[in-house]
Amino acid sequence: MRCLSRVSVCASVLTAAGAGPGSRPRSRSSAAANFKKGLRVKRYRAAVIGCSRMGGFIDNEVVGSPTIVLPYSHGASFYASERVDLVACSDLRVDVMEEFGKLYHVPKERQYVDYRELIDRERPEIVGVATQPEHRAEIVIYAVEHGVRAIYAEKAMSASLDEADAMVEAVERNGVAFNLGANRRWHPGYDKMKEVIDSGRLGALKTVIVHEDGGLFTMASHYFDLVLRLNSDRPVAWVQAHLTDGDQAIEGDRLIKDPVGHGIIQFEDGVTAYALQTGRRDEFEAICERGVLTSLRDGLIWQLRRQDGVDFRGQPVLVPGRFPRYQRASTSLKIVEDLVNALDTGEPTRGGVRVARAGAELIFAFIESHRSGGARVELPLEGCRLRLDRDRAPQSPRYEPR
Repeated sequence: MRCLSRVSVCASVLTAAGAGPGSRPRSRSSAAANFKKGLRVKRYRAAVIGCSRMGGFIDNEVVGSPTIVLPYSHGASFYASERVDLVACSDLRVDVMEEFGKLYHVPKERQYVDYRELIDRERPEIVGVATQPEHRAEIVIYAVEHGVRAIYAEKAMSASLDEADAMVEAVERNGVAFNLGANRRWHPGYDKMKEVIDSGRLGALKTVIVHEDGGLFTMASHYFDLVLRLNSDRPVAWVQAHLTDGDQAIEGDRLIKDPVGHGIIQFEDGVTAYALQTGRRDEFEAICERGVLTSLRDGLIWQLRRQDGVDFRGQPVLVPGRFPRYQRASTSLKIVEDLVNALDTGEPTRGGVRVARAGAELIFAFIESHRSGGARVELPLEGCRLRLDRDRAPQSPRYEPR
């Protein structure tokens, strides 16, 4: 595989931003302005633990996507950032790690099979943890206990709720900035959807509907996080759910596969969310008192409908409105920039470890509801001993664009 320059790795995001060849991707930071003023801008050392698909190569799988702006993987996003130097990586598979090193210019002496050795020797300030959930908590906790100041953790947060709690305790005790890779939280289109909701122009938010597929850990972790964000991360009162493959996925307190499920999420403020398994993927609808906001094909099509009078039965009539315009951007790069801003200023990140924990709690509450015959499960969830513990071979990354 040929070794790519920083510019060529970021070619898609440059194109989306309207920059020409040889330009650097645009960043929220004021690095260029400060450079002109003669001010020294701090750069942060970063490392990736887990170099496979989301760690370094998923960009090759989504080339040409109409909705995803590159860079997308942890490695590509660190490499594209004007404020970050990607200095080291770690993976149990030496061959994967070597390909990662070729792509992102990480020399072999800074490629580590043992992530602990990486952290102890390289002293990175930001670490991307792109392993599977079964290994995530152990790595994050070691990192924050040994000097790492910011974590970009892939979703789902952890393999158990106890592990999520341990991550919260360690991150907060050490004052570490934390973001989970639930990318829609940083998507400019969903930002506009939330802005309209928060403005009150369509009245109060009443209902959120998600059409989704895939497992709770793999995909619903994305959807649950977006539902929480659209309702301003307010607390959930209860959930009620069914797993379509629950009998095959659960052995005692062990989850031997990532289960698929659907259900209801009831917030304490009265907002209700429905996670539906309908075969329609990545469709999101926020229903307000006087209008509806819809994302089809995960942001390829946006709709706003507003109430305009009533029909002959006295029922509200919805007419097309204008969904706000926005500039497309790499959500993964925005996650990195958010961490950099937190390190620069001490401000909280948009996500945060407690928000990540709230999404993890929904996953386990869905499973507990199924185990209780579809009964309503009150939150906060107490006494959950479930743990994801799969016996499967790792997936191989795609080293060249599809």
